[in-house]
Amino acid sequence: MGLFSKDIKTMNDLFLHQFQDIYYAEEQLVKALPKMAEKATDKQLKQGFLTHLDETKTHVQRLEQIFQMLGAKLKAVDCPAIDGSIEEADDVAGEVADKFVLDAALINAAQAAEHYEIARYGSLVAWARQLRRDDIAAILQKTLEEEKATDQKLTKLAESKVNLRAAS
Repeated sequence: MGLFSKDIKTMNDLFLHQFQDIYYAEEQLVKALPKMAEKATDKQLKQGFLTHLDETKTHVQRLEQIFQMLGAKLKAVDCPAIDGSIEEADDVAGEVADKFVLDAALINAAQAAEHYEIARYGSLVAWARQLRRDDIAAILQKTLEEEKATDQKLTKLAESKVNLRAAS
């Protein structure tokens, strides 16, 4: 089902489709984050990826809870955006020889994924409220805040030392 396919007729259909999209994205990130942590050379960055891995596993559990709340079948739909972000991270990481530049590249790739998630969760929160599912909106809002916090941590780490090391 494409975003603008005939299968999406109502706001509920759109909500469920985008919900399935973010579920897929979170599942893919559960697989990608350990690899990113393994490639990171900065200890704080490595630990940040592992911490976010634990959060991401919690995000998957929350989404599974919401599927139940919606009475919907647990289903993920392919998300080319997250697949592209992960593929790009793998490609760039494979091309970077300098460990400090590699850490900067990994932060960049992680932030691309975070920004995607922030956009999706932001819309899902708004749509849940519009559909009068404040119970679901509250769960999604918690995840949205965690994604924003991760993005802020990555920015702080990049600006305080990783980018400085990479540029010298």
